[in-house]
Amino acid sequence: MNDVSRADYRATYLIETPFPLEQAAEVLAGEQSSGTFVRVAGETDDLRARSRAVVTSIQQLGESAIPSLPNAYLERRGVGGPYKQARITVSFPIDNVGANLPTLAATVGGNIYDLGEMTGVKLLSLDLPPDYVRQFDAPRHGVAGTRALTGRDAGPILGTIIKPNVGMTPADTARTVAGLCAAGVDFIKDDEVMANPPHSPLAQRVDEVMRVINDHAQRTGRKVMYAFNISDDLDAMRRHADLVASAGGTCVMASLNWCGFSAIQALRRSTPLALHGHRNGLAMMSRHPALGIDFQAYQALWRLAGVDQLHVNGLGGKFYESDDSVVASARACLTPMAGGDAVMPVFSSGQWAGTVPATFAALGGQDLIFLSGGGILGHPDGPAAGVQSIRDAWEAATAGIALPEFARQRPALAQALAFYG
Repeated sequence: MNDVSRADYRATYLIETPFPLEQAAEVLAGEQSSGTFVRVAGETDDLRARSRAVVTSIQQLGESAIPSLPNAYLERRGVGGPYKQARITVSFPIDNVGANLPTLAATVGGNIYDLGEMTGVKLLSLDLPPDYVRQFDAPRHGVAGTRALTGRDAGPILGTIIKPNVGMTPADTARTVAGLCAAGVDFIKDDEVMANPPHSPLAQRVDEVMRVINDHAQRTGRKVMYAFNISDDLDAMRRHADLVASAGGTCVMASLNWCGFSAIQALRRSTPLALHGHRNGLAMMSRHPALGIDFQAYQALWRLAGVDQLHVNGLGGKFYESDDSVVASARACLTPMAGGDAVMPVFSSGQWAGTVPATFAALGGQDLIFLSGGGILGHPDGPAAGVQSIRDAWEAATAGIALPEFARQRPALAQALAFYG
């Protein structure tokens, strides 16, 4: 391991291997920079000094008699355990990549997963120098801009999800939106599998929904943010974003993993709208503890693409993720990169008034979008009571008062606790 004096960024990994840790770490560093840990023709000392990734730390964590992942490379060679786990940090030359987001992602998360020496590899985090970060597209709006666009200067931004993919027409969707605006939500979004289907064409949905939202804004002075799902090919996304902007909309949503870095970067450069990043599919890259990418590294890459809001799941929700993991994800979003604005974390999945106290206690603040589907739409007294129950819960949490006690004077919260609790 060497000191590095050139301009570098660092990536930290969890690795598992039956080989000596130093050897396996050098294989990873070589594969993602100068090509191999064995010198080849033309690989001079000067070339290696300029382009070779350097392993800067290795911390052994433990070992197992059983590999985390299958490995035919090792089977062919008759190599068995024990399989050692370690956290390693690798320093990569910025000049190998430049301000090229797809290539940055390919460098820190490409062929590392194919390496025969490994029975587990997970990208845990990225440490990017401020001067390097500033070469990319920062979030245009982030936390401060999202608050400005929703007119919610303090407290959580409360929202819900409409699933028009179940067959709702644009007119049906607009009627639901009208009820939600009247109920007092700040934010509404399409479902991730709802984009531009024949039964609800996006152009018609935008027209119908924005007519309702604009009318509500004229009456109240506050415009509800609607995140229209425009996930599609890049040309279509640009057209759809222009359509939303011309109708007076403030936000569009994209399924990040399926649209890709380049498309999101191009969309960020072509629209003034807030970009709502939906992470659906991330679990296939993060759920296994010894494979894929941790959210800390994931969110860093998407922030370079210019996403303003990013899903983090929710506490006590319906998905597999632990509460500690969700909180760590939200904190990562709220940590500024290179002095820029933070990204607004989006809590969703089984959220209702009862999950508020733990969310506030863990996050220590209210910079978040709190999405509640059934917790609002399923409230026995209607959506307005659902919204009020959640606002009551946030008021109780910030005051340090237990929900049952606070609910004695708040009927919407009392009903929520009795119905969902």
